[in-house]
Amino acid sequence: MAASPRTARAINDRLALRLLQQQGPLTAAQLKELTGLSRPTVADLVERLQGSGLIGVVGEAGAQRRGPNAKVYGIVADRAFLAALDVRMAGVSVVVADLLGVVRAEASLPIDESDGTRIAVERAVALLDKTAKDAGAGELHSVGIGAPGLIDPASGELRDSSGLPAWHRSLVAALQRELPATVLVENETNLAAVAEQHAGGARDHDTFVLIWLSHGVGAAVVLDGRLRRGVSGGAGELGFLPVPGTVGLPSAVDCGGGFHSLACSAALVELGAQHGLSAPDDAAGPAGAAVVADAVAEGADAFLDALADRLALAAAATAAVLDPGCVVLGGEIGCAGGPDLARRVEERVAALSPLRTKVRAGELGGGAVLRGALLAAQEAAQDALFPSER
Repeated sequence: MAASPRTARAINDRLALRLLQQQGPLTAAQLKELTGLSRPTVADLVERLQGSGLIGVVGEAGAQRRGPNAKVYGIVADRAFLAALDVRMAGVSVVVADLLGVVRAEASLPIDESDGTRIAVERAVALLDKTAKDAGAGELHSVGIGAPGLIDPASGELRDSSGLPAWHRSLVAALQRELPATVLVENETNLAAVAEQHAGGARDHDTFVLIWLSHGVGAAVVLDGRLRRGVSGGAGELGFLPVPGTVGLPSAVDCGGGFHSLACSAALVELGAQHGLSAPDDAAGPAGAAVVADAVAEGADAFLDALADRLALAAAATAAVLDPGCVVLGGEIGCAGGPDLARRVEERVAALSPLRTKVRAGELGGGAVLRGALLAAQEAAQDALFPSER
């Protein structure tokens, strides 16, 4: 059945906006060529989108002919402002961007939970307010939040966990309650996977698993381009995976006997000490990442081989269950290990599993969480502002 005129207009408008988002400012003639629409149809949609305040004239293109230069149209970036938060165990980072995802301001703040939940939440909210003002944002349209822990798939809320600071849940609830914006919360590892697929180590894969290696460990599962969260939001809780080489087994409330005890930052610092590698006292991120970076720089093969042995256990288990074809070693530690560590892990997975599995190094490090949260906020804003096809 043919689309109604209203639906057809919405489809055409949305197509033009996506092209302007992906390729930057374009002339009407370029839009006609890229969309395959007729000249009158393009003229109508340009007028419509200008009238809605979504696009505007941003310049002129010189023409190799007589007559006036062609107008160049672009999305009005300050039509909406977005924010992204990366909520970690001991602090929070914030970026505020425009509708095109261009960062206008950013800031970070360590938060000491010993001062109490209320004060911790107030400081985080104040940081967001100040960063928004620094960006010139009058009001935020959408806010994406990345946090450790389980996100309830039904409610979208950060679930209670004995391992997380109380201010995490209180902050998310406060932002959802007080902000006039759309507030989205997602597990940090899932957001990192979104970012790595968009602009990192998984950019050419619709199916892959991201193994998150930072202060803690986790995983994100992307199948056919879609995040898979599981029934309870716990898909990828890799820290609880029972593996050889640990002192015991994990429990429902403690991942100490699981893969976490082999691959978390503290475990890698200990492994480094056994190989004569020490972490600097002033490491900006996880100390384990500094140890891995030094090992790669110094060619510490014994340490890197031992680390690859550990990581291959989780990668091979993932391959056996999901057969993703690609595993990305993400987070600060995966990024620090780079292609060298990824190659070593891939070789070991090939020996452990009959399923061919590429192993890639993440390219965005710890910054992937903020990048992913911003992408989520941008998508939410564009879904709300761009013409609906329904």
